[in-house]
Amino acid sequence: MAMTVHVDIVSAEASIYSGSAEMIIAPAVMGEVGIMPGHTQLLTQLKPGEVELKMPGGEVEYFYVSGGMLEVQPRSVTVLADTALRAKDVDEAAALEAKARAEKALADQESEVDYASAQAELAMAMAQLKALDRMRKITGRRG
Repeated sequence: MAMTVHVDIVSAEASIYSGSAEMIIAPAVMGEVGIMPGHTQLLTQLKPGEVELKMPGGEVEYFYVSGGMLEVQPRSVTVLADTALRAKDVDEAAALEAKARAEKALADQESEVDYASAQAELAMAMAQLKALDRMRKITGRRG
């Protein structure tokens, strides 16, 4: 039997996932991190992106997080995010609309745009679409 670690992915609204995984890959601010059972303790900030869980038996699950914190303890890993969704639950139409809106705001040189907000919105939309696209490639599902 493969070694596993308990993982909790929690958003401000609800618990998104609670169970075991053989490996967790997450988008830390300083670069992508991979966590396996026995990993040293760690507390790091996450940027918008996808969290990948490699499950016992070889299955892989993808989650979108809007940023947040990753805490690694000896027997558990916790992802705390303002927003967290299973990749299959990402609203593609809303993400595409947010991406287009942010790109337009960044391209419009004459408007008074909060560039940091527009860039953050664009990063979140792109991360959601990437998570959805990867899930579709892995599972062969379109929606």
